[in-house]
Amino acid sequence: MRHTLPIAPQFYVTAPQPCPYLEGRMERKLFTSLQGEGAEQLNDSLSLQGFRRSQNVLYRPSCADCAACLSARINVARFRPSRTQRRTLRRNRRITRRATSPWATEEQYDLFRRYLDSRHADGGMADMDVFEFAAMIEETPIRSRVIEYTDPDTDELVAVSLTDVLKDGVSMVYSFYTPDRPQDSLGTYMILDHVEIAREAGLPHVYLGYWVPGSPKMGYKAGFSGLEVYRDGAWQPMTDPSRHAATTHPLSVPPIAEQVASLRLPDRRPTHGNSRQGLTGR
Repeated sequence: MRHTLPIAPQFYVTAPQPCPYLEGRMERKLFTSLQGEGAEQLNDSLSLQGFRRSQNVLYRPSCADCAACLSARINVARFRPSRTQRRTLRRNRRITRRATSPWATEEQYDLFRRYLDSRHADGGMADMDVFEFAAMIEETPIRSRVIEYTDPDTDELVAVSLTDVLKDGVSMVYSFYTPDRPQDSLGTYMILDHVEIAREAGLPHVYLGYWVPGSPKMGYKAGFSGLEVYRDGAWQPMTDPSRHAATTHPLSVPPIAEQVASLRLPDRRPTHGNSRQGLTGR
């Protein structure tokens, strides 16, 4: 089904399918294509309204009887690492960071496969081949970077994040890491390092994707201070995670057409210049 505003872009909704986060639920997504000279402005605008990017598509959960998925970001100015997170930083202090253009490599794919086979063998990406992996990394119409993390003692690639540079932050589109070092908490370390990346670039937020109360897969995001969630049309500081209900009465979910009509779209007039700072290695 297509839902259209008087001007582009056009929005669509997927057919319902089983939710990957909450058993017994069905999910659907509202999405639009990301292309053309206004792609960056559209990505910036819709990211502020809870959308996420996957290749050349922007999407947001729009389930008929559930509103559990909440877009989450870290407010860099309000973030303070916990004692456990400080230990994670110390444990990985020798790891080096390198930011590159979004090009896929065999070394990245090998690490990606080991990560999936260990952590998500039954997930939706389990059958992704090298060509699909390359498309995930390289098909981006906006400013994206691949952040590689290497152990200098072994010269081993231990973690990778595909990261978008937004007007107001960095967005961790997808990340993966070696399953051979569980004691190093590399997933947490990458988020902590992206807080530092945002600080270095003068950007106020780190976008983490969706936090889903009640889903063990997503629970770790609630452990970061300065966390904000997009709820009821606005970004709100995270309160006690237990207070965020995972259900919504079906009659309280606005119709798709109403959701689309309420979206704030960017001015389509051309802009000049780009004040965004670069992402660097370390």
